[in-house]
Amino acid sequence: MRVLIVGCGYIGLPLGAELVRQGHAVFGLKRSVDDAELKAAGITPLHADITRAETLTGLPSEYDWVVNCTASGGGDAEAYRQLYLMGNRNLIEWLRPSPPRRYVYTSSTSVYGQNDGSLVVETDPIAPATDTSQILVATENLLLAAAMHIKFPTVILRLAGIYGPGRVPFLDKLCNAEPIPARATGFLNLIHVDDAAAIVMAGMVATHGVVAECIQTFDQRQRDLVEGPAVRVIGQLRDDDREARHPACLTRRGWRRATRSIR
Repeated sequence: MRVLIVGCGYIGLPLGAELVRQGHAVFGLKRSVDDAELKAAGITPLHADITRAETLTGLPSEYDWVVNCTASGGGDAEAYRQLYLMGNRNLIEWLRPSPPRRYVYTSSTSVYGQNDGSLVVETDPIAPATDTSQILVATENLLLAAAMHIKFPTVILRLAGIYGPGRVPFLDKLCNAEPIPARATGFLNLIHVDDAAAIVMAGMVATHGVVAECIQTFDQRQRDLVEGPAVRVIGQLRDDDREARHPACLTRRGWRRATRSIR
């Protein structure tokens, strides 16, 4: 299959590498021209800015599967609007003459908006609490409308917070003995990057029009994240030992950033 991955970052790069391993022809669309990681993974680089429709002109646009897993890396509501809402709109129009079999878009569980520490389930209403989350909802509605009116083969995956190699929630704050800005009794809302990539691959063959929540099954609370092995490691460090609080020192003492289980 010909696969296009839009956004070759924390999810897109390992996803592309796995699809290459499976024998697919994988193309990676990104803004930057640093192609070393893509080429090393066997991914063919393409360059465009999806917020600017004209940059897509002239690129090959016939694919079996398209995955849009772009990430804002922060930013305000306008940055979200440009990347997610306008970016998806531009991709729909670009792909419309030869639509893929599936178009998988990675959204976020933040569309629910509940922040009171309660358990959120798939039947709960969408209630975005921030301007950026409202834009994510608008983006989902754009894609669902395209699925309904022009049969655009949309699959929407609402991912929880992603963790994995180099990305452990609150690790820097733990290392620096800083307060954790989280509700202690709230449920963990996380998914490992490998699981996220596997779910995206499942989405490629799912029925179009599907909207799915993608969360690792935890029966643990936020406090479990900071009352486990990390605290036991950091607790062994002397309060006045600044060097020992550095992440590199924790690595030397046996702490690893990359684990499948948060515990």
